[in-house]
Amino acid sequence: MSKPNPDDRYYSRDHEWLIYYNDGTATVGITDYAQEMLTDIVFVDLPEVGRIVVQHATVAVVESVKSVSDVFAPVSGEVIAVNSILEEKPELINQDAFGEGWIVKMLLSNPDELNMLLTANGYDEMLKEGR
Repeated sequence: MSKPNPDDRYYSRDHEWLIYYNDGTATVGITDYAQEMLTDIVFVDLPEVGRIVVQHATVAVVESVKSVSDVFAPVSGEVIAVNSILEEKPELINQDAFGEGWIVKMLLSNPDELNMLLTANGYDEMLKEGR
């Protein structure tokens, strides 16, 4: 059973979460629901630091025993850090999707894009509707 979705972040319809900080940066990962659907994660292909991504573009790739899935950028910006621990311990995403299993940190190029994301309640509603 998925853990509750924390209220302190934004959510995409593609099952990514984002915590926005006042300095214009954000931490991005996949939701607990997403890691549950993927099952056991065995590999994470992280982007290069400095890579520029646009909203909805692939920012990373997560491979599980079941499938290979793109992780989409919930907002546009520059990758300023990656969670390199995932290279050795990709299962951290399964164990702590909303914490130690974060994937990238970004410097947002257009913070207005946050308005296109969902709140925890909005994301919960989307899941209930089966999207």
